[in-house]
Amino acid sequence: MLINQIKFWFVAPLALSLVLLIGCSNGDPRVAVHALSGSTMGTSYHIKVVAPESLDAAALNARVKSVLDRIESRMSTYRSDSELSQFNQAEVGSVFAVSAETAMVVALGLEVSQQTDGAFDMTVGPLVNLWGFGPDKSITQAPDPASIAKQLERVGYQAIRVQSTPPALHKQAPRYLDLSAIAKGYAVDQVAELLEPEFTAFMIEVGGELRLQGVKPNAEPWRIAVETPDASTREIQRVIEVGDNAIATSGDYRNYFEQEGVRYSHTIDPTSGRPIRHRLASVTVIDSSCARADAMATALMVLGDEKGLVLAEKLGLHAFFIVKSDNGFIEKQTAGFGQFIKSLKTP
Repeated sequence: MLINQIKFWFVAPLALSLVLLIGCSNGDPRVAVHALSGSTMGTSYHIKVVAPESLDAAALNARVKSVLDRIESRMSTYRSDSELSQFNQAEVGSVFAVSAETAMVVALGLEVSQQTDGAFDMTVGPLVNLWGFGPDKSITQAPDPASIAKQLERVGYQAIRVQSTPPALHKQAPRYLDLSAIAKGYAVDQVAELLEPEFTAFMIEVGGELRLQGVKPNAEPWRIAVETPDASTREIQRVIEVGDNAIATSGDYRNYFEQEGVRYSHTIDPTSGRPIRHRLASVTVIDSSCARADAMATALMVLGDEKGLVLAEKLGLHAFFIVKSDNGFIEKQTAGFGQFIKSLKTP
């Protein structure tokens, strides 16, 4: 049965700062919001589908999991048998055959890298590991300049090439590809492609990246709350209505370490090899593609609010920045983002 007057709050994991606000009331009693969930790509997924009460949610979840498993088997860095891991182990100069979708995701990542002048770089993994934010190890002190310089030699998207026919990847120098800042968004898009032919309303979340479509059973739109970027609390900064779009947020306020009073963020600038030092606390991007929103949010976070806002306007992105100040937080946004913001902080 559809439960009236129930509010579901979904809190995105770790540094991501999106809260999904779902309310179902006074809808068609034959329609319900079905919840699907599971684990994938080293994180979790949560899906809400508006469908008849008779929907076999378990069967649908199995189909969703099949899509996610396919992507993980191709793009995971945690699985040694994935296409991506095998490419990372391939010799420099080799032509490594991959699936068409892996080639497409890497090509999109390279496009974003070019558009952002390297602020988004899928080869930044060695630096992330060096600073203790990768899967290899965790540290609590900054590495020395010589170590940073050495790992910088292994970073640079320009050494990666994509071949479309037949699909293949090339690396012209030692490189380690990590698609974690784009693959989850792509997974959201692929699940949406699975659901769209059968359902008019749903919410998809994978590792904090989201895509929404349609309206709830009471004909109200889905609403997303952007979290205030403060590690000591979980308050709502703004409530927005995304419409039939995807949304991704990048932030630096939950994953960091401090040394001698200096705070080191997990967001690494691929050009300097060091954590970002500007005052941008989080950035949210709305786009028709979750993969693109995912990658662009990362890039804008690296650039900071001043350069990021200029680039976002130039590219026609819908972006929302929350900047730290001596007196709290300052909001900045691109010209087109205002259409998504609700006047109240709570629904």
